[in-house]
Formats: sequence, C-alpha cells, structure tokens
Amino acid sequence: MLLSIIGKLPARSQIGGRTLRVADDISLRQALRMATAGTTILVASGEYRGGIYLSNLQGTPDKPIRIAAADPQNPPIIRGGTEGLHLTDAAYLELSDLVLVGASGNGLNIDDGGSFDTPSHHITLRNLRVRDIGPKGNCDGIKLSGVVHFRVDGCVIERWGDGGQGIDMVGCHEGVIENCTLKFDDDKGYGIQAKGGSSRIRIVRCRLEHAGARAIQLGGSTGLQFFRPPLRSGETHSEAHDLTVEGCIIVGGTAAIAFTGLDGATVRFNTIYRPKRWAFRILQETKAEGFVSCRNGIVTDNLIVFRSDEWAEGGINIGPDTAPQTFTFARNWWFCADKPTQSRPRLPVPEKDGVYGIDPKLRDPEKGDLTVAPDSPAQNVGAHAFRPSTQ
Repeated sequence: MLLSIIGKLPARSQIGGRTLRVADDISLRQALRMATAGTTILVASGEYRGGIYLSNLQGTPDKPIRIAAADPQNPPIIRGGTEGLHLTDAAYLELSDLVLVGASGNGLNIDDGGSFDTPSHHITLRNLRVRDIGPKGNCDGIKLSGVVHFRVDGCVIERWGDGGQGIDMVGCHEGVIENCTLKFDDDKGYGIQAKGGSSRIRIVRCRLEHAGARAIQLGGSTGLQFFRPPLRSGETHSEAHDLTVEGCIIVGGTAAIAFTGLDGATVRFNTIYRPKRWAFRILQETKAEGFVSCRNGIVTDNLIVFRSDEWAEGGINIGPDTAPQTFTFARNWWFCADKPTQSRPRLPVPEKDGVYGIDPKLRDPEKGDLTVAPDSPAQNVGAHAFRPSTQ
C-alpha cells in the first residue's frame, strides 16, 4: 500500500531522507501523512484547501521534517478551512514560505494536544504569510499552545479576528519571535501576546503597524485550566515571566505595550510612534489565589514619539491590583510632536536619565521611516540603536 501511494507522488529519494514534491490537494495530504524524520515536502505554487490537521509530525535533531514552498518567490496558498493548518504534538519541524489565507478560526495552530507532558517542541516558522483570518471573534493568525524551543522568523501576519491575536502564545517557553511584521487596525484584537504561564520568550526586531488595542501584550488573561505547566497549589503564579521586547518598531495601536499580570519583563531599545492612547499599560486581569500583582517591568532606552491629542493619562495607564512601584524606567526619550513642552509622561516611579521634549529628528515617519537623521541627538535609543551582539 505504501509503495502505491509513493507511486502517485512526484518524489525523489535521498540518502538520509527523502524529498516529496506535491502539486495538488491529494498529494499534499498524502505526503504529510507519510512524512517521517528527514522528509522534505516541497509544495508547488497554486492553491490548496485548508482544514489540514496532523498529529505526531515529528523529526529528530539531525533529521527535521521540512514543509516548504518549491518556489519561495511564488509560494503556495493554503486557503480556507476552520483552521488553515493545525499540528498537534509536533517536533523538529520547519515550515517555510507558505501562505495561509481566509481560515474562519486560526490560520496556523500548533499545540500539545492538551497535555504539557508532551509539548510540541523545536518548531521553526520562517517567512510565512498569514492574512484575513476570522474575521469575527477570538481568531488568531498564528496560535501556539504548549510549544517549547521555537522560532518564528520573518513572518507577516495581516488582519486576524477582531477579538484575536496576530501571534498568540499560551503556555509557551524558550522561544523567539524575530523580524516579523504585523498589521491590522488600532482597536481590534491584540498583536503579539504571551500568556498562560509563558516564559523566556524574546520578541526581537519586529514591526507592528496598528496591530490592535494592545500591539504587544506581555501576559494576559487565561483560564486556569489552560496554564502550561499546570498550576500547583501553594505556589505563586503569573500569566508570564522573563519576557523581552527589544529592537521593535510599534506604530499606532491603542496601547503599544501592555504588561498584564506578569512577573518580570524587559522592554528596551524600541521605537514607539503615535500610540492612540498610551505607550504602556500596567494591568491585572487574573486575580485567582496565588497570582502575583503585575510587577517587575524594566523599560529602558526606548524612543517614544506621540501627539498630545492621542495621549491619555500621561501615556501610562495603571489598573487596580498591580504593583507599579516595582517597575523601572531609565534613559527613555519622550517627544510630543505637536507640543514638545508637554513631552513629560506621568510615570509611576521616577525615571533615571530620561529625556523629554527634544526632537529626535525621525527621517520620514509619514512614509514609515522611523530611523533617525545623522544629526539626531537620539542616536543611542530606539530600535535603530539596538545591537544584539553588544547589549
């Protein structure tokens, strides 16, 4: 039977693995079911039906499974379905140069099958394009639940559910979101979110344009049964801890960054341009027994440019049951573009070496260029100043 299926696929065997070339729905689904450690599936240009579900698609450290466009310049489109692609208990898996469009639920969903004893792990998502998801309700572009040791690199997510997220992480650990672009509306859903006990995740060199009511949410609000690892009685809990946002550009959004029920995050060397109400929010939405008040945020070396008519509460919103006195602000550059004398924010604690009211001389913000001119006094703050090798 296996030989007969292989015979239907344009396949090329290779020592140490095999490459399967597919060009239609049937052959794609057959190839996915047949994939073992070391298999590469190259998907031809064209359209494929969404609604693909796979369990236990697992490679090994030296033989990952790869699913990629045969022609990255003309990538295949997976269209529709409740979910474009749903993978459970995956391991050592790479997805590259695929387009997922028009799913009514989630564009790409990767999870642990509901048991964090067997998380999906060592997942790489590279150069994916995900758009027009939902559009109503909690529908995510990329949804990761119970995923560890992962990388999301160079992906573009546009227009997700109005109550969902561009990238949503629930109980995920040891991951990097890097060089990604997210675009939507200022007040619909959230951009990137890490909650449900998520930890040790870096969001690096991403660009978020009008990416929702909270462009980046560090923490959130999660049903207690969905935390990964599961909550233990008698311990202290948080929605997330040890998160980092660095080198990112955030344009618009009701709030650029929300710290929500977390215990420890660093936000540094980012450029925030014209948020519609706040640069930062400090919130507590999960109030069950054992949960710490939102605390220990470190906000340094950021460039924040705003307008007075788009600025509320001094740019910082602080909700009840939080611990804003534990936050640190240092060396941030604040500039009110229309009224420079009103540049000083209303921070919960004194800021060390902050700069207020001096024009950073952005090159061409109206055309999206938020780097600074050669004679800018703000050379050492913001996304343009981020140097991962030395900082």
